[in-house]
Amino acid sequence: QVQLVESGGGLVQPGGSLRLSCAASVFTSDDRNIGWFRQAPGKEREGVSCISNNDGSTYYADSVAGRFTIARDKNTVYLQMNSLKPEDTAIYYCATHIIQNKWLICLPEFFDAWGQGTQVNVSS
Repeated sequence: QVQLVESGGGLVQPGGSLRLSCAASVFTSDDRNIGWFRQAPGKEREGVSCISNNDGSTYYADSVAGRFTIARDKNTVYLQMNSLKPEDTAIYYCATHIIQNKWLICLPEFFDAWGQGTQVNVSS
């Protein structure tokens, strides 16, 4: 069973930064896509950013492009979040799936192992 351990959420003022971390031993043993998703109250879960540990390709949602950066270092995937806005407030989840084809599709239904989530609050 895949276990994902997330950390790094918290409360930050608008314009501030946070770095989320997601650790899993399988990131170094399997070809996997790893993603960060978020869910705000009353909204559907959405893909924020994803990365392939096969070829390093990445995806960013339009709402975070240029502000967030996803990166992998050995068994940990990071999401660096800069210039945070109140609308970034949500529970952030790390998720992963074994790569089946060449496509990096950052949609929740393609991912089958999930972390417990970490709360990010952006407020003054």
